[in-house]
Amino acid sequence: MFGYIVKRLLQMIPTLFGVSVLVFVLVHSVPGDPARMIAGPEASMEDVELVRERLGLNQPLYIQYFDYVTNLLAGDLGTSLRSGRPVAEEIMTRFPTTVTLTLMSVVILVIVGLFAGIFSATKPNSLRDNATMMFALFGISMPVFWLGLMLILLFSYYIPLLPSGGNGGLQHFVLPALALGLSSSAILARLTRSSVLEVIHQDFVRTARAKGVKEKFVIYKHTLKNALIPIITIIGLEFGHLLGGAVLTETVFSMNGLGRFLIQSIQFRDYPAVQGCVLFIATVFVVVNIVVDVAYGLVDPRVRNY
Repeated sequence: MFGYIVKRLLQMIPTLFGVSVLVFVLVHSVPGDPARMIAGPEASMEDVELVRERLGLNQPLYIQYFDYVTNLLAGDLGTSLRSGRPVAEEIMTRFPTTVTLTLMSVVILVIVGLFAGIFSATKPNSLRDNATMMFALFGISMPVFWLGLMLILLFSYYIPLLPSGGNGGLQHFVLPALALGLSSSAILARLTRSSVLEVIHQDFVRTARAKGVKEKFVIYKHTLKNALIPIITIIGLEFGHLLGGAVLTETVFSMNGLGRFLIQSIQFRDYPAVQGCVLFIATVFVVVNIVVDVAYGLVDPRVRNY
C-alpha cells in the first residue's frame, strides 16, 4: 500500500506542472492591464510604466513564468497586486471558510444521494423510483446559483430562520451547503441506483436472501459494499466539483471564502492571486483523488496491483 501511495504522489508532479502552465497562459491572456488598475485611471503612461516595471510585468512571459516557478518551488505563491499581502496568507485566511462549506456540502451529498439511490433501487420502476429519479433530474438540471437564491428567498425572507449570507457560525453555512449539496446529490443518487441494481441481482445476494438474512442487511452489508467503487469515484469527483462550485456560491451568499477571493482577483487582473488560488484548488483536488484511489485499495485489494 505504501508503494501504491508513493506512486500516486509522484503522478501529482506532471499534473500540477501542467496546471501551472495552463493557468499562467490563460491569466495573462485575459484583456486588461493590472498596472493601469493599480496606478489608477488618471495616471500618466510614465506612472503606469513604473508600476509595470516594479511588478515585473514588462518582462517577456517566459521570464515571468520562470520567476513564478522559481518562487513556487521555494514555497512562495507571490504577492497580491490588489492587497499587497502574500498570496499564501490570503489563501490560508479564506480557505477555512471554503473547506467548511465544501465538507458540509459533501455530508449532505452523501446522505441524500446514497439514501435516495438505495430507496429508488430497492423498488425499481415503482412510483417511488420514478419520483426519486424525477427529483434527481431536477437536481441535475437546476443551476446552483438559482437554488441558492430560492433558498435565501424561502428561509431568509418568507421564513426568516437562517441568515442569507456572510461569515459567522455554522448557521451561516447551512443554506450555501444545501445549495451545493442538493444539486450534486442528484448525480450520486442516479449512480447509486445503477450500481445497486447491477449488484442486487447477482448470485451472492440471492444466496443471502435464501439463507434468511434480513433485507436491510442484504442491502447495506452485501449489496452496497460491492457497489462502492463507482460510488467512491463520484464522491471524490464531486468533492472537486463542490470546491470549484464554491466560487459562485460564496459570491451569491457573500461569504469571504477562497471562491469569492478568486472572483475578485480575476476582476482586478491580480495575476499572482489568480494563479495561486487555481493552483491551490488543483492541489487539493489532486490530493482528494489520491485519497479516493487509496480508498479503492481498501475496498478492493485487487486495485493495488494496477
